[in-house]
Amino acid sequence: MGGPQALLGWIAGALLAVCDGLLTAELGAALPMSGGSYRYLREIYGPQKWGRLISFLFIWQVSFSAPLSIATGCIGLAGYAAYYWPELDTVYAHHEAALHLPWAGTLQVNWTVTPGTAVAVVICFLTVFLLYRQITVIGRMSKVLWFAVMGTILWIIFAGLTHFNASRAFDFPPGAFTLSHHFWNGLGLALLVAAYDYWGYYNVSFLGDEIEDPGKNIPRALLLSILLVACLYLMMNLCILAVVPWREMLTAGQNNTGLYVVSLFMQRIYGNWAARLVTGLVIATAFASVFSLMLGYSRVPYAAAKDGNYFRAFAKVHPVHRFPHVSLLALGVVAAAFCFLRLKDAIAALVVIRLILQFLVQAVGSIVLRIRRPELPRPFRMWLYPLPALLASAGFLFILFKRENWQKEMRYAVVILLSGVLIYMIRAWKDSEWPFRTAKT
Repeated sequence: MGGPQALLGWIAGALLAVCDGLLTAELGAALPMSGGSYRYLREIYGPQKWGRLISFLFIWQVSFSAPLSIATGCIGLAGYAAYYWPELDTVYAHHEAALHLPWAGTLQVNWTVTPGTAVAVVICFLTVFLLYRQITVIGRMSKVLWFAVMGTILWIIFAGLTHFNASRAFDFPPGAFTLSHHFWNGLGLALLVAAYDYWGYYNVSFLGDEIEDPGKNIPRALLLSILLVACLYLMMNLCILAVVPWREMLTAGQNNTGLYVVSLFMQRIYGNWAARLVTGLVIATAFASVFSLMLGYSRVPYAAAKDGNYFRAFAKVHPVHRFPHVSLLALGVVAAAFCFLRLKDAIAALVVIRLILQFLVQAVGSIVLRIRRPELPRPFRMWLYPLPALLASAGFLFILFKRENWQKEMRYAVVILLSGVLIYMIRAWKDSEWPFRTAKT
């Protein structure tokens, strides 16, 4: 957004996350099953009719968006590792591929090969290896990673508050709050990044049937995590702005190198030793993100395959440890391939695909489910219904269309949507399922 007013993106992102969190909490408490949105969309739109198609499309987009999400964590981790070894940012190869589609425009993909790319790929496969075991062991690992995450964030906030420079933090450029075309486009992009960063709250819904007392604990986990993360993000970013001039961060972001802002932040306050230590801690937090994402997403294709609504191979479980190992392995391989993308391109593609093929249809669906099944037990009901669902839908549409060059990622989403419909129809025709069941019988 060209200045510290970018904090508006974090504030608006928090409000959007609360609205979506409220409707997700209602759905998660009422339908506490593995698979998250897959289960919700299937029940909302009818498990034997439109819900079958829409839930399949959700799983189909997860085959792209979930690896993209994991890859962004791996790329970010490699970006911070470049603070230790700057040569990781050395570009060995860069290529832009383009495919022209009639009536749709040109699909563009930029891929880059650096030593950091190799680090990101290795992290993907290391995570698969660590998750290749029972859920109880994974739970203990998660606790250790959680303490690393919280310790890092609290240290950053403490350092910033004790060295706070208000004039630097609020160094607004002329016209920062002028409601111009540039302002709204900047806010749209800021909201896209904020939505990406807040989405970690959603992971709990993928593990619904593995949670004790889900009617109470799923809403509690969703809403408390949003509140906590919003406070931590706002404080952390404000503290960083108070130490590192925003113009330096802007330059790093445009060049897609030197993105280890927290390392520079600590270096200016305490010196090289603190910068090196916090870099290691940030790498640990990025790994924790990759770890939790791969754990949660690996259960989604598995849940769909068990229902017969996705490729059968994904329904296989490990013969000893009883976890969906085929789904986990496939997720890791595709995520490793996406590690060749630039970070900002991967984030933009991920957010747009998920907004169109998951969050928008789910926000509308929360209202549809209230109308279609008013008798469904709802241990938690969204506050101020239907306002959160309406505001969430409006926010998602704003992110989709209020950005420079928004058509680029929209083309990805449309291609994924149309190819998913085609694959579903072929499978449904072959297996005599909806909408071909009546004609066959």
